[in-house]
Amino acid sequence: MVSDNAVAFDKAFAQMPLIAILRGITPDESEAILKILVEAGFTLIEVPLNSPDAFKSIELMAKSAPEGVLIGAGTVLRAQDVKRLKEVGGRFVVTPNTDLSVIEASVSSDMPIANGCMTPTEALAAAKAGATILKIFPAARLGAGYIKDIKAVLPPQLPVVAVGGVGPNEFEEFVAHGVVGFGIGSDLWKPGRTPQDVAASAKALVAKWEAIR
Repeated sequence: MVSDNAVAFDKAFAQMPLIAILRGITPDESEAILKILVEAGFTLIEVPLNSPDAFKSIELMAKSAPEGVLIGAGTVLRAQDVKRLKEVGGRFVVTPNTDLSVIEASVSSDMPIANGCMTPTEALAAAKAGATILKIFPAARLGAGYIKDIKAVLPPQLPVVAVGGVGPNEFEEFVAHGVVGFGIGSDLWKPGRTPQDVAASAKALVAKWEAIR
């Protein structure tokens, strides 16, 4: 049986498959940036766990996020962090690597997981363990052609997203090679950016995506 959380994630991803990565955000900044991203059309917002007091930011945003907007954690490296994430209202997991214990913890907690991988071995192991999405990282260094090649051996129904150095100018090329979504970090948010800058970037990213989808 598919969980309500899985259904909500699938719906949010289908609506806007650009995952906002807020690495370095603080709890004091989190709710204002959330509002900006929601207004621009983002539905999946990730706070990497190596951000200051990341779980607090996730908790604050999860409480104020409107229906259909999901808050998750990135840079999840330990299985025990999945439990903590669920306790504070997080709805999905993103990893930079393939750690089967993290995938298993996510699956058992009904938490969709975008699993980071680079090689066919990692990708297939993640798929077998129950990953929801395969996150190819670092995508820009590997290139769109690499992703096309690796997809040839992956389960065709498993979505692939590109993360790491891929910006709006590369969207079209990567989509043509089988990518269905992107994780967006410094092109959208980094410490020191003003809310006005974030709003302008968010709107431009969504417009670029809508123009090619």
